[in-house]
Amino acid sequence: MIQALKDASDLSRTEAAALVDIFFNGMSAALAKGERVEIRGLFSFFVKEYNGYTGRNPKTGERVKIAPKKLPFFEAGKELKDRVDS
Repeated sequence: MIQALKDASDLSRTEAAALVDIFFNGMSAALAKGERVEIRGLFSFFVKEYNGYTGRNPKTGERVKIAPKKLPFFEAGKELKDRVDS
């Protein structure tokens, strides 16, 4: 991504890397706050929350309490799906 940005603009590799870092750090910060990140037609990321539950250790069969958690999810946009499928 850094190389593509550098090649498509008059930016140096260092400047392109800084822009990519800004983009992904912004995405990460938004997701950490529970916000949805969307680039229309391409993709969206959002956070799903899961309640805690009681699971089992597959080796021992022992019951284990699983804590609630939040996980990022990716959803491909229609344009991306169409590009990949063609």
